[in-house]
Amino acid sequence: MKLAALAQALQVTLHGNPELEIHGVAGIEEAVAGQATFVANPRYAGLARTTKASAIFVAEDFPETEAATLRTHNPYLAFARAIELFYQPPSYAPGIHPTAVVHSTAHVGQYAHIGAYVVVSEGAHIGDHAVLLPHVVIYPHARIGHHFFAHAQAVVREFCQLGDHVTLQNGAVIGADGFGFAKQTDGSWYKIVQSGPAVLGSNVEVQANACIDRASIGETRIQDGAKIDNLVQVGHGSQVGENTLLCAQVGLAGSTNVGKSVILAGQVGVAGHCKIGDGAIATAQSGIPSDVPAGKVVSGYPAIDNRQWLRAVAVFNKLPELMRELRREKSK
Repeated sequence: MKLAALAQALQVTLHGNPELEIHGVAGIEEAVAGQATFVANPRYAGLARTTKASAIFVAEDFPETEAATLRTHNPYLAFARAIELFYQPPSYAPGIHPTAVVHSTAHVGQYAHIGAYVVVSEGAHIGDHAVLLPHVVIYPHARIGHHFFAHAQAVVREFCQLGDHVTLQNGAVIGADGFGFAKQTDGSWYKIVQSGPAVLGSNVEVQANACIDRASIGETRIQDGAKIDNLVQVGHGSQVGENTLLCAQVGLAGSTNVGKSVILAGQVGVAGHCKIGDGAIATAQSGIPSDVPAGKVVSGYPAIDNRQWLRAVAVFNKLPELMRELRREKSK
């Protein structure tokens, strides 16, 4: 593809030779001639001068480089769309594999691809253009919208509801029992029936081996556009707002309420019944024992304002030196 055609396809501004041939994309350090790369993080800006890439997606005010530049207000997004132009994923023709089991009362919409050993149980309803890859299991009376894509070994449990354009990566489990037990007089635990479904909006993606538990009563709800990374645990009765990101190994205890456009970075843990306000950010490995206001950036455990946490960490690193100073003063 000529560079001019790439720029036109992505609606970006080209500075450079429009006749350059681009045959792929790569990271800025690995890219070679004939490939396009990007700079979105300022700390990588210096690599733009040394990269071997033929073209670089950059912000509109980025300095000129030897390589051609493709200028846009969002270089990362443009690069993401460029990947789609050069990478063609497998296609799955409509049809039902002979080893699949689709109950006679289940409804599977038009143009569906049902792979080997898939199970679609009684009363389940799946919309048009679905792709269910091998060993996917849909429990009874689940309701799933159009353009559903479930990778191998994903599971949707009974009575759960999924909107349109939902993607489940390998091993994702939607609607497993929440962790609910009542202590009995003899000290043993009585299992609480988890009667409430998990409900996912449209354009939700749940990645590998993540679990969204069903609720004891009510529902667990993931709103439109939310993205849930590998190994995330969403506890029973929790609510996750629109366009929120839950990164790898995040854990939400039961009845957590997470607002819209929130980012919980890797291994963040949130105690039960907490409310995280819209637009809040928790940095990696933060522990959140109480509510977080909208727009707040928090870090550490217990999670505090990020700027305060950074100052505290700086002091912590100096504690040995401060202790020596105190001992010297005390010995005088």
